[in-house]
Amino acid sequence: MSYSAQFLNATEAANRLGVSIKALRLYEQRGLVVPVRTSAGWRTYGPTEMERAGEIVALRSLGLSLAQIAHVLDDGPQELGAALAIQQALLETRAHGLRETVEKVRRRRQELHADHQDVPAGHAERQAKPPTGDTSVAFELPWPWGGEEFTLGPIRPLTYITGPLGSGKTRLAKAIATALPGAVFVNLDRLEDSNCVAVRRRLDAESELKSRIAIILARLVDDGAVASSALIALLVGLDADASAFVVDMVEQGLDAASQTALIAHLRYGRTDKRPILMLTRSNAVLDLAVLGPHETILLCPANHSPPIEVTPCPGAPGYETVANCLASPEVRARTQGVIAWRPEMA
Repeated sequence: MSYSAQFLNATEAANRLGVSIKALRLYEQRGLVVPVRTSAGWRTYGPTEMERAGEIVALRSLGLSLAQIAHVLDDGPQELGAALAIQQALLETRAHGLRETVEKVRRRRQELHADHQDVPAGHAERQAKPPTGDTSVAFELPWPWGGEEFTLGPIRPLTYITGPLGSGKTRLAKAIATALPGAVFVNLDRLEDSNCVAVRRRLDAESELKSRIAIILARLVDDGAVASSALIALLVGLDADASAFVVDMVEQGLDAASQTALIAHLRYGRTDKRPILMLTRSNAVLDLAVLGPHETILLCPANHSPPIEVTPCPGAPGYETVANCLASPEVRARTQGVIAWRPEMA
């Protein structure tokens, strides 16, 4: 895209680019384009600035975030190729989700039509029921349970494991990770200083991994997250070659904004749907008001009854217990050092 040698004021530049003056100011605030100042201090945009701004507008039209665009402008075609590959996969995932939603709406309309046509009870309901995955895993429950057989399934893209202190949820998570073929347990060792150093060394050694993590981190920061060693270590852990992930206390080391951005990414922004089962006691991670049909709550009761799946509806069995287990990130940060200890069974 080429422009004349004429220097344009902000209004003229915005009109030429097809964006708002506010957008131009945002590009400037992010350091993506620097207008030339007149002697009176007015912003003007010459050919170089317009060329740069035109590239930004073109990349924004592809859905890239400003943080991604900054990497692309700094690192060139290689970074652009990686960003576009992830963007394409993300768009294809969203398109697939839209097709599923359209199909659900179609089935619901059929159900309503069948109801009006006096179709036998249950027939339309069977038609309208969305398909579910059939992946499940069966294993013996560890202590503090009595070794009884337990079956978890269907295993959906997101599963939240929660319960009061001392309820056995960490042991349950480890048992699931052991029983589920190809699963990886992302433990709290990811937060140790030595492990964070190892993560940085791995990122420096694996350029493709570093690029993937940088793009995801940029999206999260755009959504309000704070870039931190804890967040990067978690993202690297979730990039492993595995069929599923079981994460110990997913919110550990993350502030409220980072937790909110992370769960939005895990819910809507992933390009693959490998199951993630995560321990949590944060209401920023497990927001009972916004859970979707592809998410599961697994509650470990305080009395060491077998874990139960809880429907996120007030009044459902276990709902109030789950709600009482959760706290705000601020409260969780104050109490994260508090643990409950019970002696091992002989």
